[in-house]
Amino acid sequence: MRRRGALVLGGALTVALAGGAGAVVLGAGSGTEPAGGAAGLPPATATVVRTDLVSSKTVDGRLDFAGRRPVKAVVEGTVTVAAKEGATVRQGQALYELDDKPVTLLYGPVPMFREMRAGDRGTDVLQLERGLRDLGFGRGLYVDTRYDAATEAAVKRWQKSLNREPTGRVGKGDVVFQTGRVRVVAADAALADQVGPEKPVLTVASPQPVVRADLDQADAPLTAPGTRVDVTLPSGTTVRGKVTGTVRPGDTGAGDGAASGGGGREGITVEVTLDEGTPPGEDTRATASVRFVSESRKGVLVVPVEAVVALRGANGGYGLEVVEGARTRMVRVSTGMTADGRIEVGGAELREGMRVGVAAQ
Repeated sequence: MRRRGALVLGGALTVALAGGAGAVVLGAGSGTEPAGGAAGLPPATATVVRTDLVSSKTVDGRLDFAGRRPVKAVVEGTVTVAAKEGATVRQGQALYELDDKPVTLLYGPVPMFREMRAGDRGTDVLQLERGLRDLGFGRGLYVDTRYDAATEAAVKRWQKSLNREPTGRVGKGDVVFQTGRVRVVAADAALADQVGPEKPVLTVASPQPVVRADLDQADAPLTAPGTRVDVTLPSGTTVRGKVTGTVRPGDTGAGDGAASGGGGREGITVEVTLDEGTPPGEDTRATASVRFVSESRKGVLVVPVEAVVALRGANGGYGLEVVEGARTRMVRVSTGMTADGRIEVGGAELREGMRVGVAAQ
């Protein structure tokens, strides 16, 4: 049967992927073979196979830590102890020292925005009291939003432990609040540097290792939290992970764990959290390969894209030219997902193992 009354979709077929992930141009398929040159037969054939079809995009990535953000000095001073890159800092420990006084990490989502003293009320006071209690200075302290005499006494005990003057007040530059323990990923100010409210002293992140990858704006659907990825690490090990957020321009995250909202001017930086963390010994300076799966279909019938024929006439639709010995017949099919030069097909007359004609290249 010759392909009369039908338009062969040879060459490349452009199909928009589901979910708005942009358009993928799929070219020549694989698994084709010559038809033997018999009169009336297509120039080549392929076998209808049942397999898993996966549409994916692979980009370069780099090992990093989640939620990068700068820590700025809220008061002016001289750095007398510089931050150590790679260090993990926990509640009660000093992030750095300014004018020979430690700037202590305490846990809480509200930043340090004022000096705290007796008579104050607020969420920042609640955070302070929780920290004092957890560090062992909460004897007689009722944790609430009121800075009372018991709070003042607890602050004095804490200040004595730091060899600071026990004033009972917490200065604006004495404490840095973060949502949890942090890893110092960059020391932005060196020993003896003069710093102030506009200059970062250091950059911190969550201790949670992540892989960062840059995507185009057209790939925005792949940045949705929970999108599954396969990451091939510099050592060659492949591990599973998922998208946990995007990163704003300038690597300023929204907090501990996943960052939120935003991307670069021309693209989007995605943070991927690995299911089992980063194996030890990985080279953090080398490139990882990140494979985003945008769509997948399991156990479907597929053929090369070039096998699909656009049927003419009132009914239109698509078909396949099934080869049966020295004869052929046209079978109407439905089409689905495309990937790697293959397309999902279905139809009442279609069976796994059938030979179908493929357009000449």
